[in-house]
Amino acid sequence: MTHRLILIRHAKSSWDDAFADDHARRLNPRGRRAASAIGTWLLGADYLPDLVLSSDSARTTETVERMQASWDNEVPVTYIPALYHAAPLVLLDVLRAAPVSRVALVAHNPGIADFASTMAAEPPGHSKFHQYPTCATTILDFDIPKWSDAAPGSGRVVDFVVPRDLTG
Repeated sequence: MTHRLILIRHAKSSWDDAFADDHARRLNPRGRRAASAIGTWLLGADYLPDLVLSSDSARTTETVERMQASWDNEVPVTYIPALYHAAPLVLLDVLRAAPVSRVALVAHNPGIADFASTMAAEPPGHSKFHQYPTCATTILDFDIPKWSDAAPGSGRVVDFVVPRDLTG
């Protein structure tokens, strides 16, 4: 059975308030546009997840909300504090407990970039994959019966996109 993983780095956040708590930073205008563009792309490419697992930071929450506004059906979301600046092993643990076969993880760099690189059998040819800029999105398929069998290096990259690919 094929399981699909959608890895999304949060969209571009605002640095307008130098004293703001990092966890509370919201998206800037470019980030809001990027999150909407990624949501539209996911819908149009038939990549919608059955469940979104997201960091509980303001910028990941807003990224998810902006993406969902583009979708034609409600996708359940679980906000997980442990995903805030999570390392790849934490992301893998969270994924292995997922109850559905199409899962989106929305998190932060450097963890999400390292996790994408770790899980992919081969990286895509895209020049931005290893930088994993804001709102970068990787679609990976795994030929496994359940997420608890997910292993590093076993995912096949189906697609990779950054907002600039969609918006110019």
